[in-house]
Amino acid sequence: MTLPNETIPVEHNDPVNARILAISEDKIAGFVLEPFAEIAARSGVPVGTVLERIAAMLRAGTVRRVRQTLLATNLASGALVAWKVPAEKLEAAFDYMSQRDPFSGHVVLRSTDAVTPGSEYKLWTTLKVPDGFSLQRHGEILTRLVGAEHFRLMPAEGIFTLGVGHVRRKNVEPGTRAPAPATMIVVQPARLTEKEWTVLTALKREFAPNEIKPSPWIARAAEAGVSLEEFEAVAQDLTRRKIIGRFSTFLEHVKPSLGGVRVTRFNALFHWAVPPGRELEAGGEVGRHDILTHCYWRNAGPEFRDVNIMAVAHGTDKTRLLEHKAAIDRHLEACGIPVSYTNVFWGGRSEIKPSEIAPQIYRRWLAEVGANGA
Repeated sequence: MTLPNETIPVEHNDPVNARILAISEDKIAGFVLEPFAEIAARSGVPVGTVLERIAAMLRAGTVRRVRQTLLATNLASGALVAWKVPAEKLEAAFDYMSQRDPFSGHVVLRSTDAVTPGSEYKLWTTLKVPDGFSLQRHGEILTRLVGAEHFRLMPAEGIFTLGVGHVRRKNVEPGTRAPAPATMIVVQPARLTEKEWTVLTALKREFAPNEIKPSPWIARAAEAGVSLEEFEAVAQDLTRRKIIGRFSTFLEHVKPSLGGVRVTRFNALFHWAVPPGRELEAGGEVGRHDILTHCYWRNAGPEFRDVNIMAVAHGTDKTRLLEHKAAIDRHLEACGIPVSYTNVFWGGRSEIKPSEIAPQIYRRWLAEVGANGA
């Protein structure tokens, strides 16, 4: 790893960096022609400083990636997957999915504070496969490759919260929430033309430190073989169609920085089972809470006592996260939404990478693992 200039602060809790990150983590929605200038304008930090600090944090590993995100649920079939793997094969299964399966994104070992329904499912991943391929079949292939006993696919029926904002959420008080329920984003597949895929491929590639500069899309347009005007037109259309998400600097929130500073220590996956037919209402009430980075309607099935609302929160103090969970529980009760079962799965070892969604890469992977025709 290339070390930054030692005179430039690179920790996330430096006051200037914190101002930048409070905007750059998840506040730049859609496609923006000058994203770094927008971060500067909204954070009140000069654009030269924004460029210098983001590049330095990226070189240091404080920021693990800078990229235009996609709402990949609208580009590829996806699911949260819980895996039941024999204890002696668990670490090897984690390594395989994090290192050798480009289609598994978040790979996390999770545990519960007591033996509860589903607590034997200790490996959790996100999975996406390109249009025309099967999530179920991919799970079956991985089952064979890693020696899993069972897996449970949990596709998103709807999305209520999808963000990051770890710096911004550090001081959120339990129960703090938006003035109105979260609106559910419906998961619906989109079809792209060959030119749109070409632009999107150039658009979504991570930025290297030397690419953190004004007008960053000029080089990407050239990479896609189109003019900047055409590149912007395609990107704006993909934004309108809810295919492009946000421009984001992703903090390394799992491992400590070079200076030993952690962004978070605990990753909590909250579960609630609400009556069928009330998922939209319950997800809206859960998803409006400021502490949450993710909130979904997912049907977890009998393995998990028919949980159907899931949310993720991060923090440095476990007790504090449980206080946030208790505040959400009280809010659901106050709204008259019954909860028949609830639980918390805590994250341990984890690796996070974007899931690949290109059909040609998927075909190549099938050939490599001897699963052609899947």
